[in-house]
Amino acid sequence: MKTDIQIAQESKMLHIRQIAENIGIKEEELELYGNYKAKISLDIWNRIKDNKDGKLVLVTAINPTAAGEGKTTTNVGLSMALNKIGKKTMTTLREPSLGPSFGIKGGAAGGGYSQVVPMEDINLHFTGDIHAITTAHNLLAALLDNHIHKGNELNIDPGKIVWKRVLDMNDRALRNIVIGLGKSSDGVTRQDGFDITVASEVMAILCLAKDLEDLKQRLGKMIVAYTYDGNPVTTDDLEATGAITILMKDAIKPNLVQTLENTPAIIHGGPFANIAHGTNSVIATKFGLKLADYVVTEAGFGADLGAEKFFNIVSRFAEFKPAVTVIVATVRALKMHGGVSKNELSNENIKALEAGFTNLEKHIENVQKFGVPVVVAINKFPTDTQAELNMVKEKCETLGAEAVLSEIWEKGGQGGILLAEKVVEAAEQKKSNYKALYEVNDSIHDKIRTIVKEVYGGNEVEFSKKAEREIKKLQKLGLDNMPICMAKTQYSLSDDPSLLGRPSDFTVTIRDLKVSSGAGFIVALSGDIMTMPGLPKIPAANKMDIDSNGKIEGLF
Repeated sequence: MKTDIQIAQESKMLHIRQIAENIGIKEEELELYGNYKAKISLDIWNRIKDNKDGKLVLVTAINPTAAGEGKTTTNVGLSMALNKIGKKTMTTLREPSLGPSFGIKGGAAGGGYSQVVPMEDINLHFTGDIHAITTAHNLLAALLDNHIHKGNELNIDPGKIVWKRVLDMNDRALRNIVIGLGKSSDGVTRQDGFDITVASEVMAILCLAKDLEDLKQRLGKMIVAYTYDGNPVTTDDLEATGAITILMKDAIKPNLVQTLENTPAIIHGGPFANIAHGTNSVIATKFGLKLADYVVTEAGFGADLGAEKFFNIVSRFAEFKPAVTVIVATVRALKMHGGVSKNELSNENIKALEAGFTNLEKHIENVQKFGVPVVVAINKFPTDTQAELNMVKEKCETLGAEAVLSEIWEKGGQGGILLAEKVVEAAEQKKSNYKALYEVNDSIHDKIRTIVKEVYGGNEVEFSKKAEREIKKLQKLGLDNMPICMAKTQYSLSDDPSLLGRPSDFTVTIRDLKVSSGAGFIVALSGDIMTMPGLPKIPAANKMDIDSNGKIEGLF
């Protein structure tokens, strides 16, 4: 079997003008980035806004394991399969971050014969959106430190600055640093640190903003520090909103590319789901819904993170009404949740599969709580036995979710025909009664407890003294009536990554809270979740190369 990058490099891409024409985008509404990438002008909205919305399909998954699940691959393959059965379909995805691409994960454009292309460009600098976010974020940090150095008219307490710097790279050495060392002219000496760019509130805002004006207003509301009196200091207070918005003027435009089978794909924005809300931009999905019969989108990691946030945050803000949710699982991953080590996953093990199925069971129950029909995609591997596949399908059906074998990695859209048919059946014959799980006016304590108890299956929530102080501060400032964005390990339903399957009788500890007032949500940090990841012992970067002709190797 060829590698993903070999398959991508051999693909026959259409000129991006042809892809645009096929989906109903006019040439004058494109801004070309070469032959196979383009940005879509925001002006298109005035022409398409009165079109009837297509149906929205959300792809999510069980809690990820080292065995792999194939969520992005399923998203891409399903969109191609829907086109094959006559449904005008687009896929919308997040932009890959350079941190994971060069770190532990490798490329993030799907896999096998279900990829978006040009794969190398998408996984590298693409159209520069993430670089624009990095620059905008760090401009604000520079203006903040300059304000303090030049007299501090806003009375900012240097010990209460909450705006770190960002870099789109996994670099643990930058988590905690000291800046301003040297002469007095080099700035005020203080502790600082870096987050990865995709954890920036600027990224979250890009993906939640409705248009350029909404983006500007949200950027202006970002809280960067507090005064000695405890009052928040915002981007507007620093008179930095205009400059930051200028840097984002192109990044806000969605990016049009294609799949291996020339299905239109909009890839835009890239917040992580374990430290942010984990879905592509609202603008991308809105455009897709006005241009296609079906839009297949994705929420990061398991349904306890990405899907929960898609329903409680994104759909609430954007007024989306998902028609159906696809939960991706593999027999191998379920066996790992059942206690099987990675090197024994090829052996049939019904007992372990049954134990691990409880993880999928919980995710099915969770999506059903939001009132959205569920289809389970079993991403098939050659080592799966018929007895194992039958067991998963039968158990899913007892929960009211039909399970379908998917072979889209090996066969592309053709391998997802049955999945596409079941998705259409669910979307058109079963009514979606989408609803959020809590009201934004509920107390912060109650909103977090609802997520922990209803979605994670935990018993209780423990709030640290620091978290309690933050809650009181947010209540005092009137910033408590927002949705909650949980920062939690992706590997477990709990906040302990070692608790696989469906853990019970556990308590989730909230160690701190951070308000993202521009994005419009409150981040609750649990466990040891890091906003600046580190590299593994052998980074993916060590296996990458480029030859004298510019051909890339090793990028997944």
